[in-house]
Amino acid sequence: MSDFSRLSRRLIPCLDVRAGRLTKGIKFEGNIDIGDPVETARRYYEEGADEIVFYDITASHEARGIFLDVVERVAESIFIPFSVGGGIASVEDMRAVLLAGAEKVSVNSAAVKDPFLISRGADAFGSQAIVVGMDVKQVPVSEVCPSGYEIVIHGGRKYMGMDAIAWAKRCEELGAGELCVNSIDADGTRDGYELTLTRMISEVVTIPVIASGGAGHPQHLVDAVTAGRASAALVASIVHYGQYSIAECKDFMARAGVPVRRI
Repeated sequence: MSDFSRLSRRLIPCLDVRAGRLTKGIKFEGNIDIGDPVETARRYYEEGADEIVFYDITASHEARGIFLDVVERVAESIFIPFSVGGGIASVEDMRAVLLAGAEKVSVNSAAVKDPFLISRGADAFGSQAIVVGMDVKQVPVSEVCPSGYEIVIHGGRKYMGMDAIAWAKRCEELGAGELCVNSIDADGTRDGYELTLTRMISEVVTIPVIASGGAGHPQHLVDAVTAGRASAALVASIVHYGQYSIAECKDFMARAGVPVRRI
């Protein structure tokens, strides 16, 4: 058995926050208010989530800072690692989020525009604190996107003419400790993760890869960490709407032979 196959896979609820409220959309559109992010984070922590991810989904597009009040309230309520992304554009922004209680920061649009933000953050806080979020759209194969997957920023609004596989490798070289790979095509559909994309990236980097976008059944989580070779699966709709609990998802994964942490 390989070292990879023995490692516990993480299940990570993703909470998208807009104006201080938990929200969810499909393919980055049609977002609706679905609750309080702090209360929801506490419930997922109690159900056995390994980590939690928060994204302030309009901070970059609106060119404003992160929601530090929510970060502080979450830090008082849960006792597992959590990361925060959205609107983080400098080492000072990273420091503010980490001091507010987060263990990791996630950079996305700002890192695409200024790749050395990744290395500055890793130098200041360690690679383990730096997650690079990648929002990816499938596109026709071209000279600029030979993989057929393109990086898109500003909440799915701006196509960058950057190949996702090449960007993943560069992020690792710059010091990222983890990549969160989100398929815009699969986001919110509940039809399963984009396994081709996830596996392609997992196989070209040595750092952990989180699969994101599309979970609708616990089998999709199994697929993400087996066929997709991901180290973790990000979930949102599947748990937000009460279709499955964190514990039910982990029970399914364990029965399928996936090593997971149990409470």
